Amino acid sequence: MSRGSRQKKKRDVAGEAFIEGMRLMRANPALNSVPLTACRHEDCRLAPREGLLVVESDGVAHAHPDRLAEPAEWAWALAHAALHLGFGHVPAARGERVQPDRADLAARCAVVNRFLLTFPVGRAPDDLPAGYPDGDEDRLAARWRRDGIPLAYERCGTAGGEPDQLLLTWSHDQQQPPDWQPEFAHALTRTMSAAMDVAGGRRDTLTGEKEPLRPWQRALSWFISAYPLLGGIAAGITLVADAELARAHGISVAAVNAEAGEIYVNPMVQLDDEEWRFVLAHEMLHAALRHGDRRGPRDPYLFNVACDYVVNAWLREMNVGVMPEGLLYDPELTGLSAEEVYDRIAGDLRRMRRLATLRGKGLGDMLGAPLGPPADHVDLDEFYRRGLCQGFDLHERQERGLLPAGLVEEIRALSHPPLPWDARLARWFDEFVPRPEPLRTYARPSRRQAATPDIPRAGRYFPPEEAERCTFGVVLDTSGSMDRTLLGKALGAIASYAEARDVPAARVVFCDAAPYDAGYLPVTEIAGRVRVRGRGGTQLQPGVDLLLRAADFPAGAPVLVITDGWCDVLRVRREHAYLVPQGRRLPFTPRGPVFHVR
Repeated sequence: MSRGSRQKKKRDVAGEAFIEGMRLMRANPALNSVPLTACRHEDCRLAPREGLLVVESDGVAHAHPDRLAEPAEWAWALAHAALHLGFGHVPAARGERVQPDRADLAARCAVVNRFLLTFPVGRAPDDLPAGYPDGDEDRLAARWRRDGIPLAYERCGTAGGEPDQLLLTWSHDQQQPPDWQPEFAHALTRTMSAAMDVAGGRRDTLTGEKEPLRPWQRALSWFISAYPLLGGIAAGITLVADAELARAHGISVAAVNAEAGEIYVNPMVQLDDEEWRFVLAHEMLHAALRHGDRRGPRDPYLFNVACDYVVNAWLREMNVGVMPEGLLYDPELTGLSAEEVYDRIAGDLRRMRRLATLRGKGLGDMLGAPLGPPADHVDLDEFYRRGLCQGFDLHERQERGLLPAGLVEEIRALSHPPLPWDARLARWFDEFVPRPEPLRTYARPSRRQAATPDIPRAGRYFPPEEAERCTFGVVLDTSGSMDRTLLGKALGAIASYAEARDVPAARVVFCDAAPYDAGYLPVTEIAGRVRVRGRGGTQLQPGVDLLLRAADFPAGAPVLVITDGWCDVLRVRREHAYLVPQGRRLPFTPRGPVFHVR
């Protein structure tokens, strides 16, 4: 046996690293949809002299066989090349080809690298920038042709200082030039949908399913991947399918709790995919439009029924799924708001009590509290508003069809939420509490110009009558039922706004079983004078009369009444407003604005 035959074959370290990098790149389902092939021949004229590889329009990545790199670095470079194909940067075509210029090359590589920051594959080289500018390839290229390519983005490709994209003439006469963009776009959509399933616990990995998806899970995935109007809400909502929980709480089909961001479904109900789409869309609209918070003093169940009529009519008009049998729908109520439907059905309580929501007969499917353990805190108003408004924008941009006018109005109303109580109180102060205006007079010269004492300048001062005019009255409920938190928030807001408007003092009357005139108090000291006595029922009208009859209280000054709502009927014959706790109602119809303190 010869000596050479006994020698072991030399290990190809570079080839093993390249093959492992290709395997890592192929593990991504979206990138695997691009049929990228590799060329590592020693005599390949297209392989770069520096860097890792060059991709050409036939779908081939050219690399030198002796180039050494880590498998993660090869995976990143191959993903970069595959994205050039998937994004249409190097399309296959017949005829003469014009190579991209330096600005095009840099802009396309910047867009690909920016995508890989949010879609990581392998490990990027250390010398690449940490971020990339916004805009598509054409806009970036046009800007860089005009202003010059920034130094950080000149070498962000995979071929070092050489172009990493090469356009060749398609030479296969018997085959049509391939178009990789549609297949890559579809694969990317499937990958993102699978990623959302993994995040929601419906799959273990992007490729391996935990278990076959149940009909309600398939319906939720459909919203994420194919229905942008509710896709954002569906991505953040949690489905709870527990037969014991549904039985214990009387959930016939489904119910929703907006605060917990959970939809409870009864897994024992036999519905097909289209019917589950209708059910989940119904519950998501309940939560996103905050129907539970809009109820106010109305009967909870009847308002739930009214919202069901409105939502079901919208979903039928939009052709979202198929409405299961037995749900509430009346063509005569189409186009009405939930409040209008409530006013129509409230007169026939006996018949309405026999109607059934998705939860069951006589039960509302909008729950007031979560059925499971408390979840992490989240700004629900912001979550539902952002999810529904962004979905509406996508729906319009993609021209997915017309939506019911009532639904569009409510979504647009969510984009402009009502002002908080303290901001509306500040506007009330701006409108009805005048600011003292200083007068200029040479009788009181200004001493601010000490550098030129020979030049007389007018000074500013506030006349006494001007200061007396700029005030307001406060009628303060100090009974035992008055909430200390309400007092603190209300008096703090009053003090800050009055001080900002240079109001020197406010006329304060404390009311319990009898009024007590505290006279004019500096606005910053009102809170220190408050004493909650709790001597029985609150009578505010004597305090209002005392204030309005006071000779030293200006005729045009407004009155601010602070109460918890447990008071007598008030008649205030001048401009006035009320501060009451959130969720409380006054026992009469107020003529002035009511600010609900949260």
